[in-house]
Amino acid sequence: MREDQHYQITICSDSVGETAEGVVKATIRQFDAHQVTTKRIGHIKNEDEIRSIVEEAAKRGGFIAYTLVQPELRETMKEEALRLGVRAVDIMGPMMEAFVDTFNDAPKREPGLLHRLDEDYFKRVEAVEFAVKCDDGRDTSSLLKAGLVLVGVSRTSKTPLSIFLAHKGIKVCNLPLVPEVKPPKELFLVPGSRIVGLTMDADKMYKIREERLKAVGLPFGAKYATIERIQEELTYANSLMKQLGCLVINVTDKAIEETAGIIMGYVR
Repeated sequence: MREDQHYQITICSDSVGETAEGVVKATIRQFDAHQVTTKRIGHIKNEDEIRSIVEEAAKRGGFIAYTLVQPELRETMKEEALRLGVRAVDIMGPMMEAFVDTFNDAPKREPGLLHRLDEDYFKRVEAVEFAVKCDDGRDTSSLLKAGLVLVGVSRTSKTPLSIFLAHKGIKVCNLPLVPEVKPPKELFLVPGSRIVGLTMDADKMYKIREERLKAVGLPFGAKYATIERIQEELTYANSLMKQLGCLVINVTDKAIEETAGIIMGYVR
C-alpha cells in the first residue's frame, strides 16, 4: 500500500450498514492503514443506486463491503462488480447460505431486522438509561437492581464499558473505589457473580492519569497522578475485590470490546 495514495472502502446496505461497517473497521485495525477511509451508504432501495455506487468505487480504485438481504440487490451488486472489475465482499450472504444449507430454513429477506423496534430494542434503551442514571456511583440504591456491577479505581474505563454493555441489553451500575470512601452497604448484598472488578497495571494508569491532568488543566504532580497514590488505590481495590469474591479483569491495553467480551461470557 503506497503511503502517498488515498484509498476508500465503500460500505453498502439496504438497512443502516452498521454490521458491515463494524466488520470493515475491525479489519482496518489489523493493518497500518492510515490512508484508508470508509464511506457508508445505507437504505439502498433499487438497482440504479447499486450501479452508481459500483461505478464510483471503480473510479476510486477501492473495494465494496455490503450487507444486502434483498436478492435482486445482491445479484445486481455481483453483476456490476464483475462488469467493472471492482472487488465486492458479501458480508452477510455466506452466513445466510450456511444457515439455509444447515437448518433447511428460508430467510425473511427484511432489511433492518437488527434495528427494529422490538422487545430487545426497548430492553437496550432501558439498559442505557439505567447505566447513565447509575454512572460513577450516583445511585447506589440501584445496585441490587443491576444485572452487573462494575467496580474499580478511577480511569479503568468503567463508564464507557457500562454504556457498551448497556447497548447489549445489560443493566450496569459502576462504582469508583477510593480508599477514603467507604463502599455503600448495598454493594455487599450483591452476589459476587454479578460483580466485576477492573484493575490496571500501575505504570499504565500513571500515564493515563498524567494525560487526564493535562486535559482538565490541573498542575503536573497532583496527588491523583503519582505512582504512590495509584499503587495505594490499586492495593485497596484489589483487597476489596477479593472480599467481594468477584471476577477481576486487568484492562491494561485491552479494548472496550475485548473486556466486554470477557464479561459477557462470564455473566452468561
